[in-house]
Amino acid sequence: MKKMSLKLVLFCLCLWRLDGDADAVESLMEGDPVTLHTCHVKVMDNDRIQWWFENETSLIAEMNVTANSVTVNDNYDRRFRGRLEVNRQTGCLTITNIRTEHAGRYGVQTNHSIDTFIVNVSVRLPVPVISSNSTNCSSSSSSSSYCSLVCSVLNVSHVTLSWYKGNSLLSSISVSDRSISLSLPLEVEYQDKITYSCVLNNSIINQTQHLDISQLCHTCSDSVHCCGSTGAVIRLVLSALVGVATVIFLVHDFRSRRAEQDHARIPSPQT
Repeated sequence: MKKMSLKLVLFCLCLWRLDGDADAVESLMEGDPVTLHTCHVKVMDNDRIQWWFENETSLIAEMNVTANSVTVNDNYDRRFRGRLEVNRQTGCLTITNIRTEHAGRYGVQTNHSIDTFIVNVSVRLPVPVISSNSTNCSSSSSSSSYCSLVCSVLNVSHVTLSWYKGNSLLSSISVSDRSISLSLPLEVEYQDKITYSCVLNNSIINQTQHLDISQLCHTCSDSVHCCGSTGAVIRLVLSALVGVATVIFLVHDFRSRRAEQDHARIPSPQT
């Protein structure tokens, strides 16, 4: 009785999908594989299983159950070349290394049903880059000075770029279908100890970059210390060069004087 009930549920599910507005939806990332499953229970109940993309006349794979043969028509659409596999036991279609160009509506037709699938494919998101826009340093004694930052990403679409202070959203910017570069500014206090993060996300995943204020926002004392240390090294190197040059000059002068004295001691030949 339970087995019959299960078959009845599966049969009803197949009929429900035939209404046209109940497509199964698959959301994937680029590079992932996807397996589209047939709705029927037994493959041997069907003489032929046909898979299509976008419309019923665009066949991309076919399985002849009686002849136990599988035909992959990836020459019909070069986007699928070398990516299609049909399981001989289940009739399921697998698309490997999927790309955004493979997104769309798929269908499978058997003797008893037609199932349809909507496949959504998103590109893998880059990690946002946080950089400093501040040209001046802040006095360590000033408590109201701010550091200007910008979070940016290149060549993205269908994403949202956001700044968070802890778990609170501060600002965000979105892009829809065009592939563009996004940037989002932020000002923080130099001595702020709260955690900030820049988040890039779409409907599937997100990428987060945490802000290290000490690395990007420097006080004037830090700058002076840095520059002072560099200047000291430069002065030390110059002093060493001057010392070496002085020694060389003295040695050369000493040898010249010695040569002149030796030359003066040599008696002149008498004629």
